[in-house]
Amino acid sequence: MSALTTMARSGRAAGARPRSRRGTRLSPYLFVAPFFLVFAAFGIYPLVFALQLSFTRWHGAGAATWVGLGNYAYLLTSPEFWASLGNSAVMWLLIVPIQIVAGLAGAVLLANAKLRLRGLFRVAFLAPFVTPLVAMAQVWIVVFDEDYGLVNHLLNLVGLPDVGWLTSTAWSKPTLALLFLWKTTGFAIIILLAGLQAVPAAVYEAAAIDGASRRRQFWSLTVPLVRRSMAFLVVVQTLAVFQMFAEPFVVTEGGPYGSTTTAGLYLYDHITASDLGTGAANSFLLVLLVFGLSLGAVRLLRPKDEVS
Repeated sequence: MSALTTMARSGRAAGARPRSRRGTRLSPYLFVAPFFLVFAAFGIYPLVFALQLSFTRWHGAGAATWVGLGNYAYLLTSPEFWASLGNSAVMWLLIVPIQIVAGLAGAVLLANAKLRLRGLFRVAFLAPFVTPLVAMAQVWIVVFDEDYGLVNHLLNLVGLPDVGWLTSTAWSKPTLALLFLWKTTGFAIIILLAGLQAVPAAVYEAAAIDGASRRRQFWSLTVPLVRRSMAFLVVVQTLAVFQMFAEPFVVTEGGPYGSTTTAGLYLYDHITASDLGTGAANSFLLVLLVFGLSLGAVRLLRPKDEVS
């Protein structure tokens, strides 16, 4: 009797084993399924819908009218579209090269110099990055006001005339670029500082033993070894500059005379006009442009040993 009981129990165990293994194999997929469902609902579906929308004329209500490549043709022949890209390109030239140089200089200073309260400096550099942009923009409006701003008041003290920082086409883009630099340069310093700290100290010790000066170490070791961090920073900031919306929207409203209407603000104008098909086409053209610029920057800043 005991032998039969033992055989029955072993048979039940053997029969249950495949079900247990099957459940074990399915468990990881069940755990990650919610993420993929949310990603499909809020990531893939909106992307596919926007791509389909870019080939139609739709104002948010009623049936969409299929226009094919009409929205793309309209944008590629629109002076306003190219003007917005030109404004963003100028902003890129005013921001990204300066930020790379300033960020690398700040990172080297924090990494090598024997500064007291070094942690406090790091927090101070990063504080503008986490400060709400609208609050910073309001400060910028007050400080650079043509009639009552602090900057023009200081210029008057030394006998210089007022400058229309936010009301002249010559100074509006540099003033916005300065706001962007002030807010995000701390982020650049942190990224490049992380890249510097990943470099082994033995590399610099070997270079010093070989007689390399500090300047030689900087150009021959520091710059090449942080190229990946620089490439990452260029890609992220290129995306941020061509998406720039809040700064011109709050500070200049795209003026004067459209001189600060960036690509991101021009895209917003289509949304407010309920021209959703053209806005979707505009967004995909920006994606292609930023992808091309980012790919070029990555190839340019790629370490020499990775160049095929």
